[in-house]
Amino acid sequence: METEEEIMLQIKDTLVTLDLAEQYFCCDLDKCLGECCIEGDAGAPITEEEFEKLREIVPIVWDDITPAARKEIEENGVGYVDEEGDLVTSIVDGRNCVFTCYAPGGMCQCAVEKAYREGRIKDFRKPASCYLYPVRITKYPSFTAVNYHRWKICKAAELLGRKEGIRLYQFLKGPLTDYFGKEWYDELCEACEAYIEQYGDCLLYTSPSPRDMRRS
Repeated sequence: METEEEIMLQIKDTLVTLDLAEQYFCCDLDKCLGECCIEGDAGAPITEEEFEKLREIVPIVWDDITPAARKEIEENGVGYVDEEGDLVTSIVDGRNCVFTCYAPGGMCQCAVEKAYREGRIKDFRKPASCYLYPVRITKYPSFTAVNYHRWKICKAAELLGRKEGIRLYQFLKGPLTDYFGKEWYDELCEACEAYIEQYGDCLLYTSPSPRDMRRS
């Protein structure tokens, strides 16, 4: 019987879910209004280095974040260790990341990325877990897992991706390239294209799916 790892794409020292090749995806902010920055019971996963960087840039984004977020940062800092033992950004009211801000119309934005785009921050766009979303990175002793975090709030993104013909690995070209490097991303593209060429448009419609058939 084949294991889950055997039906993932291996790119260098990473194991990549087939969802990156199979799934269509393109953020539809007009529909979701940036809900991924709001919903959930914990903040965004961050590294120790990102934690320190967020502490450093707080004065730059201070006027962009909400009064409640400023109070939370003053009292508890920019991050905390959640119930699973992961370092995450602090949240307000049990849901909002402290670095969220709102555009006219109620669209949620990242105050850090807003400052980056405006040139107020030069060397930090946002935490990697946010930039790579909806992909999640998990590091193990011998490999790194690259998985798709499927969530109901991203349904509009899946529909728009299908309409525009954009697959998940294509949508995340910039973030994946920045995180893993161009050589890694080029290899991912080759692997995804080969997989798609083999299975074609049956990927999201057949039952069992191609990956299920490979297990049998």
